[in-house]
Amino acid sequence: MGNLLTKQRHIHFIGIGGIGMSALAVILIKRGYSISGSDKQNSNTLQRLSAEGIKVFHKQNQENINAICKNYIHPLVVVSTAVPKNNLELQAAQEANLMICHRSDILAALIKKQPSIAVAGSHGKTTTSTLITTLLSKSNQDPTAVIGGLIPDFKSNGHAGFGKLLIAEADESDGSLVKFQAQLGVITNLELDHTDHYKDLQALIKTMKIFSQNSKRILANYDCPNIRKHFKASAWWSIKTSKDVDFAALPVKVDGKQTIANIYEKGQHLGQITLQLPGLHNLSNTIAAIAACRMAGIPFQLLRKNIYHLKTPGRRFEFRGIWSGRQIVDDYAHHPSEVKATLTMARLMIKSGTSSLPKSPKRLVVVFQPHRYSRISKFMHEFSIALAEADLILLAPVYSAGEVPIKDATSQCLANCISKQYPDLPVLVSKKLEQIPILVENETIEGDLVLTLGAGNINELWEKLQNRKRPNQWQSSILAA
Repeated sequence: MGNLLTKQRHIHFIGIGGIGMSALAVILIKRGYSISGSDKQNSNTLQRLSAEGIKVFHKQNQENINAICKNYIHPLVVVSTAVPKNNLELQAAQEANLMICHRSDILAALIKKQPSIAVAGSHGKTTTSTLITTLLSKSNQDPTAVIGGLIPDFKSNGHAGFGKLLIAEADESDGSLVKFQAQLGVITNLELDHTDHYKDLQALIKTMKIFSQNSKRILANYDCPNIRKHFKASAWWSIKTSKDVDFAALPVKVDGKQTIANIYEKGQHLGQITLQLPGLHNLSNTIAAIAACRMAGIPFQLLRKNIYHLKTPGRRFEFRGIWSGRQIVDDYAHHPSEVKATLTMARLMIKSGTSSLPKSPKRLVVVFQPHRYSRISKFMHEFSIALAEADLILLAPVYSAGEVPIKDATSQCLANCISKQYPDLPVLVSKKLEQIPILVENETIEGDLVLTLGAGNINELWEKLQNRKRPNQWQSSILAA
């Protein structure tokens, strides 16, 4: 597509409120590009974009394209995989013969413009790229960041830094990461997901190998058998061994509040860190971030000093608040492995009596919203095992993400599968998402950790609970009995 990013060309994003689209828009407007966008859903993101000087249309139709063509010569239109072919605004852009590209083309152009670290893998991409960005920022590197989640330090998913490095989350969901040519490619782990795009694991491996070949160097997770078997890395990390790896973080103490680990580089003990992020999956993400920063030339002692500042991005075990004695936490987990890791961490808080939350929880209540019929159909059994760590499971209807329903891929089917394997584990199914707050009110008790899981809109539960009349003390005592 030639040189997409020229400041003489106006850039218009269809679906600018999306997590990936908005990050690109923020960076481009900060760098002096002319930007506009449209989105059907009103959100805080759109308000933030407007505050940055971006013209935002709150409808998606031909009038938007007419207005852009009237004010700009040969504007560029950007879409994501989430924009359907029958979108009226997209169709109008096509009829006007405008140049149209995918968001990944814009990201690829940014990655090519400066030394970049691109983080790929099935799980942990957003967290790892956020941790890398935070460590570099605290080390006075001021990196540019394009990430699929809110970076706590910047309160944004996009940051236009003045430093030499760019950190990008490389999403494999639609295969578009094959366009990226990063100086350092990071692969966190690899297992089948996004079954709407990949027919099997081999198809995913094939795509990830292209990403690997396009990267100047590869940093990879030695603890993942699929990566170790199929990939050659410039450097490896591990949380299980310091032998045959370049970077290791071996846990010394693990509880529900923090993790203490010894750090090794090429077998040499560099020192000990105390990580205020519980869970072994977060330890793996952290040593990956440390390794990436070391490969970028940042001294370990400077990184060690800044470990204390590390926070996970939005919707990664995000504490929302306390509602009538229940601690409400939200997490983006939507694959069985992610669900298992998140629930294992929550269970550790209960067992150890220590917690990163304001109070140590007494019971784990999971409110799970399955994401995509194709995913729940493929991993029904795996989801039932992962969810079994809960004391009570509340299931919301499947979030379709635009998919057509699949027979025997419903929340009720998942409930039946769980009950068959774990007959003593209570599972309740809601036919409507609007009923979930009522279930939480009636079925939970003070001291519960209410954990919402899913990549859909289940995270809205906190706001909906706040709008409800709180259960009185008599109700709570009856429920506790």
